[in-house]
Amino acid sequence: MLLKDEVEMLRRVPLFSGVAPAKLKLLAFTSERVSYKSGQVLFHQGDPADAAYVILSGGADILADSPSGEIKVAEIEHDSIVGEIAILCDVSRTATVKANSPLEALRISKDHFIKLLSDYPEMTIEIMRVLADRLSHTTTELSEARSKQKQHAAK
Repeated sequence: MLLKDEVEMLRRVPLFSGVAPAKLKLLAFTSERVSYKSGQVLFHQGDPADAAYVILSGGADILADSPSGEIKVAEIEHDSIVGEIAILCDVSRTATVKANSPLEALRISKDHFIKLLSDYPEMTIEIMRVLADRLSHTTTELSEARSKQKQHAAK
């Protein structure tokens, strides 16, 4: 794929929509293009956070370890970013991400990602929106699950 095509794909990702084309070109140039087959793991829960991934095509499942085994907590598709939480919090990976179809992505190193955020504060605001939305969905799902547990225990 040509650099200009990667730049165009990055522009479709809401997180990067406000970034200048020249900066996107630099980001695409300094990022690593990676491919995964269906079933291949991008990273495992607990791994060190060394990069974020922009999904260019395909999709992936976000899986978390639980006492009852691995559970699917979300699914991501093209024009999404994944792996940014552990970078921002400077912690190990909070979940496993596994391709659920052939997947193409740009792997953005931690250093480049942090530099981009410092150069473009509007990206930081967009990340806050994405993370707040995820937290809201997680809180809703947790509330529903606890409500079901209470109903089941009351029977």
